[in-house]
Amino acid sequence: MAGLIPQGFIDDLLARTDVVEVVGERVQLKKAGKSYVGLCPFHQENSPSFNVIPDKQFYHCFGCGASGSALKFLMEFDRLPFPEAVEQLASRLALEVPREGGNQSPHERRERQRREQAREEGVNLLEAAADFYRQRLTEPAAQPAREYLEGRRLSREVMRDFGIGFAPEGWEHLKHHLSKLGVSEDVQIEYGLLIHHEESGRRYDRFRDRVMFPIRDWKGRTIAFGGRVMGDAKPKYLNSPETPVFHKGRELYGLFEAREANRKLERMLIVEGYMDVVALAQYGIRNACATLGTATSEEHLKRLYRLVDEVVFCFDGDKAGRQAARRALETVLEVMIDGRQARFLFLPEGEDPDSLVRSEGQEAFEKRVTCASGLSEFLFEQAAEGRDLKRMEQLERFVTQALEWISRVPEGVLRSLLLKELERRSGLERERLNAMLVERAAAREAQQARLRQHQQLRQQPQHLQQQQRQPGATRPAPRSASAASPQDGATLGDAQDEWSSLEAMADAGFGDSEPDGWLSDDWQSHNEMSAGQGAQASRATPARSQKRTSVSMLTRLLHLLVHEPQLVAELPDSNEWIEGAGEPADSEDAQLLNDVVRLLKAGQYRSPQVLLAHFLGTAQGPRLEQLAARELLIPRDVRSEELKGLVEHCQHQQARTTPEAEYQALLAKEKRGEKLSAEEKQRLMALLMELATRR
Repeated sequence: MAGLIPQGFIDDLLARTDVVEVVGERVQLKKAGKSYVGLCPFHQENSPSFNVIPDKQFYHCFGCGASGSALKFLMEFDRLPFPEAVEQLASRLALEVPREGGNQSPHERRERQRREQAREEGVNLLEAAADFYRQRLTEPAAQPAREYLEGRRLSREVMRDFGIGFAPEGWEHLKHHLSKLGVSEDVQIEYGLLIHHEESGRRYDRFRDRVMFPIRDWKGRTIAFGGRVMGDAKPKYLNSPETPVFHKGRELYGLFEAREANRKLERMLIVEGYMDVVALAQYGIRNACATLGTATSEEHLKRLYRLVDEVVFCFDGDKAGRQAARRALETVLEVMIDGRQARFLFLPEGEDPDSLVRSEGQEAFEKRVTCASGLSEFLFEQAAEGRDLKRMEQLERFVTQALEWISRVPEGVLRSLLLKELERRSGLERERLNAMLVERAAAREAQQARLRQHQQLRQQPQHLQQQQRQPGATRPAPRSASAASPQDGATLGDAQDEWSSLEAMADAGFGDSEPDGWLSDDWQSHNEMSAGQGAQASRATPARSQKRTSVSMLTRLLHLLVHEPQLVAELPDSNEWIEGAGEPADSEDAQLLNDVVRLLKAGQYRSPQVLLAHFLGTAQGPRLEQLAARELLIPRDVRSEELKGLVEHCQHQQARTTPEAEYQALLAKEKRGEKLSAEEKQRLMALLMELATRR
């Protein structure tokens, strides 16, 4: 380790972490009053006695007595040493864990101090900006903004509750204000308040002449802004960019305000924009929130379902609204465990929640929400849309689409009821529908296997692919795609021989994206799937083996760093995590990864060519050149998350064998009242001495 983690950082980390989110990702919780309850993960029980209390940010089990913060839960549940648990919590907020002392070079200490100072400057930066915007709304220059808000019939109380402000016209008002407070322009840019124009070098306010809506986290702290124009300028809405504290795919506008207005929320309404949320609040509907320029994500829904049991999607009644509703349906199906409800509300064409609630009032709007279509009703309506179910071919497509969506619903009562309703609507027997679900799951697995095989083939050096295409070159007889691999000499050309056209390759699953990158079952070699799955998959893909070749963890890490050297800044200070990659520390790839990481950190290189130049003429050079020649198929915007995931996996594996982990395991066994053997007692004392010597 590079030093101790400052207590101030730990305190701030816990203050910014929601224990319900951390525990809810590992334990199924259900809301009960102001708390959440579930089965305790630390002892066997049949009735829930495990409580998570959001207001106090801790958990407690009345059965076994386990209790603590989000940090302690990670240490106990994931069996992580303290530093790794802190790292994991920090990674959720895209924070770098600072260290005090340690054997750092003067340059490293200065660089770390600079980053910590910048982070401290940013702690109160966004709140200071929110105060600035609110103050500007009271000044004479904000008269047009006040008239706009009054025209929307917003009361001062609602504007106060939502912290609405005004960004004055002009290029540098906020910039000068924050600079006087001692906030550097670099920090203002980092937190999305200033824009840096590359060509001119000029730095100016991002938000100008807009009504400002602060976006708050679950504790009410401002983490970003949304600005709305008062006229016809574009863009109509402007959001803060991604910053160290703001991630659009997780946050929901108005969620904090809804929780403040009603601590016993039972239903949340998802609308499109800020003004929809605020206008509904003006008319007493205080349970609405909005996404921030993105479609509703699974992360959004998980957060909402931790608070309420029912989510209502509100869409315009036009074609775009229907398409958005269909996307929302496909997303919500994945999280529809028993006890949860989802509804779909479509407004009259030309209306939005803002205009409709002002024209018909609170009571009429709430009746619309109550009468919104249920998930099952909307699912079958969408599956049948545009199809004549009296015709056999159209009925078959209806069943296929409905089954595709039902297969995404987790096992439980809802899934069974959907199948029963499909049985009634289609006339097919339940046994046949169940068999079709199994076939669909096998076909999806086979498609993913083909895609992974295709990715491995694509990563083969181009000169080998070209050799296979040379006139007169001998080429192996066509084989199954899944049997081909870079290790046994197959090329992308072989796959293209089997699927002779781009259309056929697309039908086979090539070109589809895997949102999670490499799957965990690719991290080690394995044989064919189980007999049952293999049989089903063979029907979906005749004459194709399901065997897949593996790519080692170290290879994936090297591949990422060769193509994206700047990602080294996101790696832990110590390289101990590499030991968890599943290969001996003295293996060639492990030593190479150590050398690459040390070189990139020391030189702060950002170019793959510079990295390769350092290894030119060495025994390791050809290995890196081979990786550089392979295309990196992971989308650029998720490469950082891919690296974090691989490193976290290594850390978890490595933690299992560390002296700290072994010591904690023996200590826990003794505390449980289990008798330690003589060898275990001797080992416990030896570990205690070793750890004391380290400290």
